[in-house]
Amino acid sequence: MAIYENIKLEKGLYTTGKSFTEALEALDPSENYIGTDLEGLDAYQRQLKRFSIRVSGKSSDRVEKFFKTSDSAALFPEYVSRAVRAGIEENDLLGKIVATTTNIDSLDYRTITCVGSEEEKSLKIVNEGTSIPETQIKTQENLVRLHKRGRMLVASYEAIRFQRLDLFTVTLRQIGAYIAKAQLRDAVDVLMNGDGNNNPITTSTVEQSGTLAYGDLVDLWNSFDPFTLNCIIASPSMTSKLLRLSEMRDANAGLNFHSTGNMVTPFGAELVKSSAVAPDKLIGLDRTCALELVCAGGVSTEFDKLIDRQLERAAITSIAGFAKIYTPASKALSL
Repeated sequence: MAIYENIKLEKGLYTTGKSFTEALEALDPSENYIGTDLEGLDAYQRQLKRFSIRVSGKSSDRVEKFFKTSDSAALFPEYVSRAVRAGIEENDLLGKIVATTTNIDSLDYRTITCVGSEEEKSLKIVNEGTSIPETQIKTQENLVRLHKRGRMLVASYEAIRFQRLDLFTVTLRQIGAYIAKAQLRDAVDVLMNGDGNNNPITTSTVEQSGTLAYGDLVDLWNSFDPFTLNCIIASPSMTSKLLRLSEMRDANAGLNFHSTGNMVTPFGAELVKSSAVAPDKLIGLDRTCALELVCAGGVSTEFDKLIDRQLERAAITSIAGFAKIYTPASKALSL
């Protein structure tokens, strides 16, 4: 009998300091299944196979299948977490604007910053016998603000026990979508107002108040030196104004948009449309060095309630915050 069929599943696997899947992998490494029919499945997926639980497709099982035994019930919180994570990934725009992600195991975190004047940061010729210019890196004065985002899952077991898991997954993915949108609003807030270390964004205004012109975009692009404007975040209304510019409406661009859905964008910068940005503003940034995402763990579920009380009322949360890396790497344009 294979190892995965003999593992005792219990709530303790959620309290090891690792994710549930990582804890399972330590007991049942996937490398042991290379060259077998189970190759390509992780330790959690092998447990689903062990209990013959189908979580997707038209022949997916009912929710009650998880609660046939105490062992299979321990798999349910991880199923919930995975479905929520899938919803976050499907609606994730952070990957388009975040330079790096830092995972921490506490609620206190200070990011680093590079200090010094522009002259000190320049790479001068170093003559023989002279000192090499220094770049000073230090931690920021204030901690990164972390926010807990999530939803309370409220349902009686009797109400959902006969529901197909495929349908239930849709609801959980929607919770993930809510979390993703809330975190994008947090990211935009940090870009605009700073991360608490006296580093709000620099905002310029259009030449003709209330009207967006191509020249305004040129000025924004030109202000990024030595950084690169490679991403623009704009509200739906500002996106409409931008795409209505005559420079954005040549025939070839229109054909490409209708055939692929890829819009022509200013200077090749990727355009991210989001209502998290104020209607009269757009944010330009160098996404390679503007913003840091700080995560305190992944998607968290109240596993004990999901196992012992069979849903009823359980919180699904994600804790994350944002910090600016290089303040001049993001700028705003206002009508």
